[in-house]
Amino acid sequence: MDQNIQEYIKKEISETEVILFMKGTPVFPQCGFSSTVVQILSQIGLKFKSIDVLSDNEIRQGIKEFSDWPTIPQLYIKGEFVGGCDILTEMFQSGELNSFVESKGIELQKPST
Repeated sequence: MDQNIQEYIKKEISETEVILFMKGTPVFPQCGFSSTVVQILSQIGLKFKSIDVLSDNEIRQGIKEFSDWPTIPQLYIKGEFVGGCDILTEMFQSGELNSFVESKGIELQKPST
């Protein structure tokens, strides 16, 4: 894999508190798994940056190699790979996701009512 792509991915992950590599954008996800993760993060009030892997095939392949994880989406919090849709869904349903995020020192935004 191109070293520049790996360096770009590493830089994005290390410089961004919460980053989601996904298919599409949060407003217009291009797959059901990416859509599910966006909904989960929005529901708990976690602000995040997203990178659309469909816009660059090198990033799409590069992130899979970087994490040694074969699927997209992929969520990183404070430089740590958290997981994809299945793991995040499980963590969300058990309440573990909120605890994990807060243990990283990240405040969740309370939904406005």
